Amino acid sequence: MKEPILLIMAAGMGSRYGGLKQMDPIGPDGEVILHYSIFDAKRAGFKRVIFLIKYEIEEDFKRLVGSKVEPHMEVKYAYQQLDKIPAPFTVPEGRVKPWGTGHAVLCCKEYIDAPFLVINADDYYGVGAFKTAYNALCGREDSDRQNWMMVGYRLRNTTTDNGHVARGVCEVGEDGLLRSICERTHIIKTCDGALFTEDGKHYELLPEDTLVSMNMFGFTPSLAEELEKGFPAFLEKTMAENPLKGEYFLPTVVGNQLHKGEATVEVLPSPDKWYGVTYQDDKPVVMAALRQMAEDGLYPAPLWK
Repeated sequence: MKEPILLIMAAGMGSRYGGLKQMDPIGPDGEVILHYSIFDAKRAGFKRVIFLIKYEIEEDFKRLVGSKVEPHMEVKYAYQQLDKIPAPFTVPEGRVKPWGTGHAVLCCKEYIDAPFLVINADDYYGVGAFKTAYNALCGREDSDRQNWMMVGYRLRNTTTDNGHVARGVCEVGEDGLLRSICERTHIIKTCDGALFTEDGKHYELLPEDTLVSMNMFGFTPSLAEELEKGFPAFLEKTMAENPLKGEYFLPTVVGNQLHKGEATVEVLPSPDKWYGVTYQDDKPVVMAALRQMAEDGLYPAPLWK
């Protein structure tokens, strides 16, 4: 079996944050947040990484991120561009938003030849999460159904004080398998707990121990084929209903496969606290946390020597 692959989605522009947060120095020695994910992944056992970026940021990304990683891991670059869609579809006039996380993984298809872990570039996942994921992916194969996994986080460990977040809310059976996943795009933290809304007017409570997806999924290579098969149907629907903002969400594709009984997803809960820079006001919080981790000996300073 080939070694598991780490796939990092770094093509998004972070519109709410106000810039290319993937390359914003945030560690005590100028590290960017995804350097910590790569460092944790490497010491967990990962030896290969695919960076999913855009051509517009290629030079800066390779200089600020890739150059630090290439001496330590095998690196490939894939590119998510708006016009990377099948004929006869064309990019709608005025569309600037990427096609979503499902499309991002699809853009990496040529490099996916082994079980792989998908993560966001702008999230800190924690040391234990990568160890759990690597061990779960080693030797993982499809049998009669696609055999996937995900690392789940408790909602209370994934919210921010500075605005709303989107999370895939998970229903997990007693057997530890994912039953369903529902994308909630507007979750806020309040003194009464976490609340979500669909219309911006009516809010419902979400228990703080709810397991949610942080887009830390482990897949076999068969996922790329499923994404390729489903993308034209998504495009046809989106062009008619929401051509400027419709997204091919990876959790939605996973949910569809579950609903059809064509996949199983093992859910591995993580006690780790998530950190992210969804908003500019999140940055000092994350910087302080990473500085404390370095002082506690969890990470060397500087991270890459």
